[in-house]
Amino acid sequence: MTIPATVEEKTYKKNDVKARSLLLISFPNEHQLTFDQYDDAQSMFVAIKARFGGNEATKKTQKALLKQQYENFNASSSESLDSIFNRL
Repeated sequence: MTIPATVEEKTYKKNDVKARSLLLISFPNEHQLTFDQYDDAQSMFVAIKARFGGNEATKKTQKALLKQQYENFNASSSESLDSIFNRL
């Protein structure tokens, strides 16, 4: 790992560290060690997409399940708007 020399390199490195940190804290603890091995945010994001992205059939199935859950969602008139929103 090299030390950034120019202002642009320092800015890039600072933003990359922020992006890597944000990506890592978005995972539960059991996945953090898996992706901590990547040196930059871009390669980490590519690995995340490969691991969790799935193929087109998987995405289509997930989308259909979400639509079905949304269509089956109902709320009683006695329930408050806040509790309905939280459940949704």
